[in-house]
Amino acid sequence: MDVNKVLFISQEISPYLPNTPMAVTGRELPQAVQESGLEVRTFMPKYGFINERRNQLHEVIRLSGMNITIDDADHPLIIKVATLQPVRMQVYFIYNEDYFTKNITKELETVTSPSDNDERSIFFVRGTLETVKKLRWVPEVIHCTGMITALAPLYIKDYYADDPSYQGAKVVYSLCDDDFSEPFDARLYEKLKFDGMKEENIAWTKDLALDKVGLTKLALQHCDGVVQASEHISDEIMALVKESGLPFLPYQADIAGSAEAYKTFYESL
Repeated sequence: MDVNKVLFISQEISPYLPNTPMAVTGRELPQAVQESGLEVRTFMPKYGFINERRNQLHEVIRLSGMNITIDDADHPLIIKVATLQPVRMQVYFIYNEDYFTKNITKELETVTSPSDNDERSIFFVRGTLETVKKLRWVPEVIHCTGMITALAPLYIKDYYADDPSYQGAKVVYSLCDDDFSEPFDARLYEKLKFDGMKEENIAWTKDLALDKVGLTKLALQHCDGVVQASEHISDEIMALVKESGLPFLPYQADIAGSAEAYKTFYESL
């Protein structure tokens, strides 16, 4: 498959957040892929932790304003953008005050209010995919990283299955050792059903443990390839990957020097 455009949907990106392994990968991988000659777009949540003035974020009025309806409640979508220097890579931020605070915080909302993480994930995923449509930018590969993106493969392959922007896209899901201590809301099935998901794609989520293992299993059901983004991944999750039979890219310690390995992997899907 020819690959020219890669969409990165990331839970964390440095320097907007502290240099966790996930946040560093969130910056270095899109940068390396861009420097290898591919076109990239990168999205992350606009957490309260992020200082907008220091990081020079500004709202993109033409992309903001639509409502994302979740469980019969409307949530306005606000898009902000900043440019990573010196590589001049734009990062788009998904924001809504129902899920991300206005005030500067010391912890991410995924930690301080984990009971909302299912809706936070839905909002972030749908907000990203709707914004990419508005940009009229059609990616060949969509690379998702972090548990807040675990619902992205399902949405791309079901909710957006007939959308010209995503019909031919291959979805890659990264396995990380991020902390994810509280499961998603047990009503996730009802919220997905409200969005019009096909029953055959979501019926089994009614009995699924919506913890890290369960959500990884859900993501693997709808992606086209898997990347080991952390050196240490639990045996239980690695067993799920082996069982899935999906194309697999092992851990790459040197992200900046691994652009060709990722390109080759993307093209093989």
